[in-house]
Amino acid sequence: MKVVGKSLSELASLVGGRVVGDKNVEIQRVASIDEAAAGDITFLTSPRYQTYLQSCKASAIIIGNHVTVPSHGKNNFLLVDQPYLAFAKILDVLTPKPHFDCQISPDSSIGDSAVLGENVTVFPHVYVGQGVKVGRGTVLFPSVFLGDGVVVGEDCILYPQVTVREGCRLGHRVMLHAGVVIGSDGFGFAEEGGARRKIPQVGTVEVGDDVEIGANTTVDRATLGRTIIGRGAKIDNLVQIAHNVVVGENSVIVAQAGIAGSTRIGKEVIVAGQVGIVNHIEIGDRARIGPQSGIAQSVPPGAVLSGAIVAAPHKDWIKVMVLLPRLPKLWNTVRHLERKFTQLSRKVGKRVTTHDGC
Repeated sequence: MKVVGKSLSELASLVGGRVVGDKNVEIQRVASIDEAAAGDITFLTSPRYQTYLQSCKASAIIIGNHVTVPSHGKNNFLLVDQPYLAFAKILDVLTPKPHFDCQISPDSSIGDSAVLGENVTVFPHVYVGQGVKVGRGTVLFPSVFLGDGVVVGEDCILYPQVTVREGCRLGHRVMLHAGVVIGSDGFGFAEEGGARRKIPQVGTVEVGDDVEIGANTTVDRATLGRTIIGRGAKIDNLVQIAHNVVVGENSVIVAQAGIAGSTRIGKEVIVAGQVGIVNHIEIGDRARIGPQSGIAQSVPPGAVLSGAIVAAPHKDWIKVMVLLPRLPKLWNTVRHLERKFTQLSRKVGKRVTTHDGC
């Protein structure tokens, strides 16, 4: 898995940057700015870290066009508009790629009616059910389970202990990290005589192209119809997505967020860590929701919301929630009364002074 080094000018062409210094210096690795050595390239995203430039031993440093290039001339620089994006592209080029043998392990279980495309790799202890279709170049790590009728697209990677339940579909270039469960039953029960009767969950899950889902995240199948994860969505570890949820294209959902059933999340939305979203609402395109926020009603497109609430006795919490939207008006009222009080105090003071002077 050896990677051939690249000249700094080659990397500049890759990321659309400009070289200041030796454009022919060879770059072999990517490293952090405090650990980089000769042959490494590192990056600087903020001017407040410029002090590291004095001691940095990297062969080249990626910096933004807004960062001042030091005049001492001992470092080589790659100037770009987006240093973090350039870093990601260069890291992808210089990182050794894993090699898979495109073999099907005899210790796996493959259904008679399953269809596996060219160059599929199946590790030991994988289970592939009846009627499953797996696209070209896909890799199934040990203990992956694909239920009957599952469809997996091309060039997907399913890491150990991923479960894709019956009838669910994955697009192309999908990456599911260890322990992901796609198509577990939605949480649906009807009360009957004090007991809970399970509502059969007979829908499916559809995951679009270029989706990545983090470890131990669960995406529940729809009660009826489909739970949908749109193309390009990125979902972190330990996220719960309930039945019939729709996640729009290129949205981001961060760790420990929970999305209740039948909620629709628009395109390019960012949901931060530990956000809780109730069922049957809509989050508009490009909305931003800060960490630990509780979302109890629909959010318009482009809105930016935040605000974690500390746990309190339920009755007190209800009162606070009722008062919270009124706080700006209450604040303005208090300021108005303060000004009035100050004016009245000054008038009373003048009257007392005049009386004493008589």
